[in-house]
Parts: sequence; C-alpha cells; structure tokens
Amino acid sequence: MLVGEVMTEGAVTASPDTSVREVAGLMRSRNVGSVVLVAVDGRPVGFITDRDIVLSVVAQGRPWDDRAAEHASSPVIRAEPDMEVEEATQRMVRHGVRRLVVVEGGVVQGVVTLDDLSSRGLEPELSARVTRAALPALG
Repeated sequence: MLVGEVMTEGAVTASPDTSVREVAGLMRSRNVGSVVLVAVDGRPVGFITDRDIVLSVVAQGRPWDDRAAEHASSPVIRAEPDMEVEEATQRMVRHGVRRLVVVEGGVVQGVVTLDDLSSRGLEPELSARVTRAALPALG
C-alpha cells in the first residue's frame, strides 16, 4: 500500500510568520490538530501541532502573537505519495514522529498520520513502535 492511498489530502497550511493565535484559530475552524508552515514557494518549512502550542506557548506563558515558526518542528519530516506505507512507518520510528508531510515536486500534497496508517491495517506491532518512538523520554 502506498502513502498516497492513505494520506489526508489538502493539508492545512500557513506562513511561518502567522501568529500562534491565528494558527490555533485555523486548527479550530478546520478541525485539525496540525498545520504545515510553508514558504512563499510552497515548500514546507515547519510543522506545528496543537500539542506544540500547549507545551511551548500555553505552558510556558509565551505570547499568542509569537510567530508560529518559533514553536514548530523543523526540519519537516517528509514522505512521498508513491512511498510504501512500511517505509513511511520506518521513517516515523526513525525520527520519533507521528505525522509526515506528504510532498510531491516540492509542494505539500497532504499529511499522513499514525492514525491514518492504523485505521488502514497497519500491524499493531508497527503502530506500537511508532507510538513509543514519538513519546517524550521520561525522567
């Protein structure tokens, strides 16, 4: 199975200069948990999640008008639509992430998440490995 068959198309995007407040508003209005930050040329340059906002802005008492790029993950961990799901899963494990930005020709096509993979028959063992790799270290 290929990433393009399981990804969520039409990722929500914003400029890296967008404020955290605006990104949170996008997440609410579009009912998503993440936004891909893209350069003027459409290249993904950051990835911000609702969890990033909670841990990096709310919990730290940072201003809501901070640039989203200040709280985003970078570099963006990518996948291609024609990549095998197994390879995408291994990439998630290797980088300790639960989401990959799907890019073709340098342009964002969508996002593939652990939930996308799990709901389409990802083996429970692989799902568990991705989850363990993405969890923050305790202690």
